[in-house]
Amino acid sequence: MTETAAARIRELNLYRQYFDLVAAGRKTTEVRVKYPYLADLAEGDVIRFRIKGTDETCDVLVKQVNDYPDFEALLDGEGPANVNPTATRDEQLANIRAIYPPEKEALGALAIKIELLTP
Repeated sequence: MTETAAARIRELNLYRQYFDLVAAGRKTTEVRVKYPYLADLAEGDVIRFRIKGTDETCDVLVKQVNDYPDFEALLDGEGPANVNPTATRDEQLANIRAIYPPEKEALGALAIKIELLTP
């Protein structure tokens, strides 16, 4: 990203439990399905996480985006503690799959390495 280029800001919803971990700087990797609208997400972008239905937000800087065929490969590649330091790998896999059904996981998985931006 050049100095003259403005960072793109993406707004994404996040469940409270994950939002709190991001806002505390404890969650450093966000997991998303590889939807077409996220295909151009790149280092230097800013994500504004919002708890749906509230005004609560926190901004993070995208440090890196890694592509995986599924959630198991993502957790193995990124390390479960970076995705959710409060849950085991198996708990995380179950939680992610409760959010995203098999047809969504089939699209692929993105590991978005993030850094909390201070207000």
